[in-house]
Amino acid sequence: MLLNIVRIRYADPPTFLDTTQVIAGYSVSKSVSGGFYAYPASAIGNYLFGTGTVTAGENPTFTYQPVTGEQYAENIVRPISPTVIMPLSLGGMPIDTLLRLTAQSIDGLSNVRGLGAGPFGGGSVRFYLLLHDLRQLQIAGAMTIRITTDGDDTGSSLGASKDAHKEDHHSDKKERSFLVLSSTSDNNLLAIQAEVRRLLHLDPHATEAEIVYGPSPKRPGQIAILTRSMLAMLTQLAYEVEVPDEDVRVGRTPPTIDQVGIENRPEVVIHAGKRPPTRRYAAVRYNDVWFWIDEKDFQSKLAFTLVQVLSALAATNHSPGAVVTIPAG
Repeated sequence: MLLNIVRIRYADPPTFLDTTQVIAGYSVSKSVSGGFYAYPASAIGNYLFGTGTVTAGENPTFTYQPVTGEQYAENIVRPISPTVIMPLSLGGMPIDTLLRLTAQSIDGLSNVRGLGAGPFGGGSVRFYLLLHDLRQLQIAGAMTIRITTDGDDTGSSLGASKDAHKEDHHSDKKERSFLVLSSTSDNNLLAIQAEVRRLLHLDPHATEAEIVYGPSPKRPGQIAILTRSMLAMLTQLAYEVEVPDEDVRVGRTPPTIDQVGIENRPEVVIHAGKRPPTRRYAAVRYNDVWFWIDEKDFQSKLAFTLVQVLSALAATNHSPGAVVTIPAG
């Protein structure tokens, strides 16, 4: 994953592989030998001797298959549905990290776009203010995500027309997700909730709103999230990677995108240097330059782990899975 991010930064094509087979090979051998040397009479040279050896080996074999064609389009290029993304926040995943990685825009508030969008990647300060507010509400328990299906009366979003819900009732059932602003008596949290409603163009008294895919909501009471594909996520991370100044000067790669507004660091900080790092969570060597994530950088490790989780969730075209073969006996 880290190598693909670095390759994208230098305009080299990324490679995605599926593990199709794992063969675990183990070998253990033992040998023991001994003897007794005896000489005539009671010679001092009489003695016993023995030797023993034990050797063990592990030689696993992994079989990989490149992701191509329809599977590539489904898993790598197609945007991930908000209904798949948003429930991750229910497990304690920071919602600001989640949306910063996966959302290109929320109700017209734009995340950074990467190449060709200027030194700040075309990002909106209000986008990051919204993420900051949502995170504060999540920490305080004043916001949550609710998942329901069509036909469930509790799944109605505030402000949606009755005719629209009738149409949904007759359609095939599908999962729907809602942003819920929980009741609270804390004045500070109430002010943050009011600011979230303002940024999302919601009714001042709305307690929940349906989350839908797209650049803008189709009807009142909805929050439109234009989500990214895995390729877009990796591309965004790629243009925030630290690179040697020489590579930028000679035109090997464009300058690193600066952070916007209240943000002071990339979501995943990837360092670069000529020498291998002594403290690393993940590291790759590319064109005689080392790129790595610091082992003590918890925020980067968390976000990088989330990228790998999202990669698994993006795999809508499921293969039978890897076959694991373990010799017995």
